[in-house]
Formats: sequence, C-alpha cells, structure tokens
Amino acid sequence: MPDDDAPLLDVARVRAALAGTRFAGVRYVRETASTNDDAAALLGDPRASGATLVAEFQRAGRGRKAGRSWIAPAGSGLTFTTVLPDTVAAQALWAVPFWTALAVADGVEAACGVRLDLRWPNDLDLWPSAGPDGAARKAGGILCVSRVAGAEAFVGCGIGLNVRRPPDRAIAAIDPPPAYLSDAAPGVEREAVLAGVLGAMDALADVLARPDDAARAWEERAGLRGRPYRLRLDAGGEIVEGTALRLGADGGLVLEVDGRERLVHLADARVV
Repeated sequence: MPDDDAPLLDVARVRAALAGTRFAGVRYVRETASTNDDAAALLGDPRASGATLVAEFQRAGRGRKAGRSWIAPAGSGLTFTTVLPDTVAAQALWAVPFWTALAVADGVEAACGVRLDLRWPNDLDLWPSAGPDGAARKAGGILCVSRVAGAEAFVGCGIGLNVRRPPDRAIAAIDPPPAYLSDAAPGVEREAVLAGVLGAMDALADVLARPDDAARAWEERAGLRGRPYRLRLDAGGEIVEGTALRLGADGGLVLEVDGRERLVHLADARVV
C-alpha cells in the first residue's frame, strides 16, 4: 500500500524542466497496478505520443521474467513508462531496452553525478554498493511494452529506478538488497532525475532509428567487451560462464566460452 506520509513528486516542476521537448507530457497518479499496463492501453493513440505515466506506487510492478516483481515503497523511487513519440521498426524492437538504458544512464549522471553500470540485458547497477560485501547492487531495471502494426511498432519504455533509500524495514524482504542513487548522492531529488532521463530521451531520439548504433553505444557505455558474465539458462538451468564479446544481431549476448563463441538470446537466460 502507498504511504500517505511519503513526499509526493512535484510533477509541475518536472513538466517545467521539460518544456519545449517531446516529453513534457508527464502524467502522475498516486497508485496504479502497473504503469506498463496503463501505457499499453494507450499505444497507438496520438494523444499519448511522448506521454510519461508516473505512479508513486505500483500494486503489480513486474520484472523482465514472469513471476518476478518490482518492489518500490512510495516516495523512494521512480516507476514510470514513457510512450515514445515516434514508432519503431518492428524488427528493431530488440534495441529499445538498450537505447532506454543509455537514456537513463545519461539522465541520472546529468541530474546527480552518479554513473550507473549497465548490465545485460536490462539492469542498472550502482558501484560501489552500500552493501557490506562491496558488490554492485541493482538500482534500476527496464521493461518495455509494444504494439506492432505491420512493419512498425508503438512502444512504451518502462523504467523502475531506486532513488531515495527508504527505512530498512520497508525493503527488508528484497533479496538481493537493492542500491539507491542516494547511496552515492545523498541530496538527489526525484524530480531532477526524472527530468534528466526524459531530457536524455529527447536528445537521443534520433539514435533509436539506427538500432545498430544504439547497440554499439550500449556496448561502449557498459564496458561490455572482455567483461565476465555468469548466466543461468531458463531451459534446464544450465550455468554458462564466459567473457562478453558483443551484442548479437537481436540483442543477445555473444560470449567466449572455452575458446568458442556462444550466443545467448535475450529471452533465454538471466544473470546470476
């Protein structure tokens, strides 16, 4: 349930910061089931072009894999879905989450100076962690929705981002423990972060028409080449460990495993 005492997002401030961009249409509610579900119902409606649906609390926020939820106590984070103002080629939908990650990373860094670590396929991590082991912790994630119409698709970019660390009791059940932008930038403001991310989307809008460029930019920003990855395959639970080489043509991860290249598709695995 939402916390009635949690500070509310100053949505007017966000709209003012985005005036003149394609993403100034920010819509805010205290509570909803899922901003992705709300956005999915609007895809293709020209009145929703460029709109961002923000909820203080989601009753049914979802992760990338079925059965996984996104938990964000009211007032602690940003949970929102942005309807892109332009359609995306249906065959290029795989590139949208990588493009979205670039926009989030640019926007967060501009807003509060925090540099997020991008991890395949859709995670936004924070180094160093506030956790005792010093490991990277997840600070955000991306889950996009789309409606395909012939060769084009209408798209909503769903983003969950941990901003202000809530009291420990509010997140005690989350495993592994999450990171928050305030761990690295104590004075961070949610309004500045949201405006920064949407402003970065506006600046990067043309890149999405070039999915290969978006992929190469994500690879560079993520420091992908040479990075170790340990994945669990969904089919059978096999563990695959290798060194990342590049993104595949459909957004899969190309690893070097025992001296040979192996492609792991987006829908087939999760990082462990």
